[in-house]
Amino acid sequence: MSTGWTVGLVLGVLVILIAAAIVITIVRLAQRIADQARTAVGGVDVVRQQTTKLNDIGQINDSGVRILHSARALRKVAVGK
Repeated sequence: MSTGWTVGLVLGVLVILIAAAIVITIVRLAQRIADQARTAVGGVDVVRQQTTKLNDIGQINDSGVRILHSARALRKVAVGK
């Protein structure tokens, strides 16, 4: 009878150790994921700051077109055509 208790106790301890190992692994993986998520959020903020400047691209294009038209007008005056 005591053999059955011993086997049951040993199996119970093994089950608890395995469950604890699984929980510890899950917690560590969750911490790694959280760290990677923090890094990704920081990267997204940097990309957002860099691409916000692209909203002015229409204004930049308009300025370029005006410069081109002015250069063509100056060439016409200089060449006489």
